Amino acid sequence: MRILVTRPKDDAEETATKLRAQGHTVLVAPLIEIRFVDGPDIVLDGIQAVLATSSNGVHALARRTHRRDLPLFAVGDQTARAARDAGFSSVRSADGDASTLADATVNWAKPSGGALLHAAGAETKGALAESLRSAGFEVRTEILYDAVGASEISVDTLTALNAGNLDVVILFSPRSARIFSHCVVKAGAGDKCAALIALCISPATSAALAALPFQAVHVAKRPDQEALLALLE
Repeated sequence: MRILVTRPKDDAEETATKLRAQGHTVLVAPLIEIRFVDGPDIVLDGIQAVLATSSNGVHALARRTHRRDLPLFAVGDQTARAARDAGFSSVRSADGDASTLADATVNWAKPSGGALLHAAGAETKGALAESLRSAGFEVRTEILYDAVGASEISVDTLTALNAGNLDVVILFSPRSARIFSHCVVKAGAGDKCAALIALCISPATSAALAALPFQAVHVAKRPDQEALLALLE
C-alpha cells in the first residue's frame, strides 16, 4: 500500500522503516516539528517518579538530566520503550492514555513518597497533574519541548494527493488530525481524501477528521503504534 506518515520526523522514520519492511511504499510528511527546550539540568531531588505522556517527553528529559535511576511511569508501551532505550532502569507502562496513567500512578506511588515530575510539552493541558493533585499528590510540571504544527501540507503530499498516489494516511494524535484536515482543506485538496483510508490512534483523532470525506476511517483498538499498524492487516 502507499502510505502517508505524518508523525514528527524521528518518530516518522521509525514508523516508515517498519512499514517498508512489510513491503509498503511510504511518504513521510511530518505535520508537527518537535523543538526541545534548552536549559540547566532538571533538579530531581525529592522526586519519587517521573510521568511521561509521550516519547518526546522522555527524549526531552534525557537531554536535561543524566539520572536514570528514578522510576518512570509511561502512558503507553511506545513511551515505555523510549524510556528503556534512553537508559531508565525502572519503567512501567499504563498501556492507555493520560487518564489511565493517572489511575495507574495512584496504585504505583503514594502521596507521602515525594513529588511527581511530569516531563511535558507546551501543549499539555494539565489534566494529568490536576487528577493526581486531587488524589493528594504533589505534581511538578516541566515544559521540556514544544510541538509546532505545520501551516500547510508539503508539496510532495499535495502532489501525491492530487495524483491519487496514496491509499492510506496514518494519524497518531487528535492534533495531527486537526492539522492535516486544516492544511488539506486550505490546499483545496479535501475532495481527494475520498480515495483515502484514514487510520487513527484514538476516537478523538478520528473525530478531528470529520470535515474530510474519507473512503473509510478506522480506529486502533489500543492507543499505540502496534495496534494502529495492525489495522493495515
